[in-house]
Amino acid sequence: MKNNQEKRKEAIALKYNTELDSAPKLVAKGKGVIADEILSKAKEFGVPIQEDPSLVEVLSQLEINQTIPEDLYSVVAELFAFIYRADQQLKNK
Repeated sequence: MKNNQEKRKEAIALKYNTELDSAPKLVAKGKGVIADEILSKAKEFGVPIQEDPSLVEVLSQLEINQTIPEDLYSVVAELFAFIYRADQQLKNK
């Protein structure tokens, strides 16, 4: 039987200051309207967005300003590689 309720949208935001932080930090997370606002702000400021529900599910369990645990470094590194490629594509346009 199909569930008629759509799953609420979730979003997280990461920040990584290589000069100050040992690893990326979770700086925002939310569901529904809050997720929409996170995505809206990302678009407004030209922050690349990657849709990965599994990654959002794992990272949303962290607290705000919590550094990404070491066991997630490889997954988050893939995310930052995506962001780097997206940034390079924008610069080349």
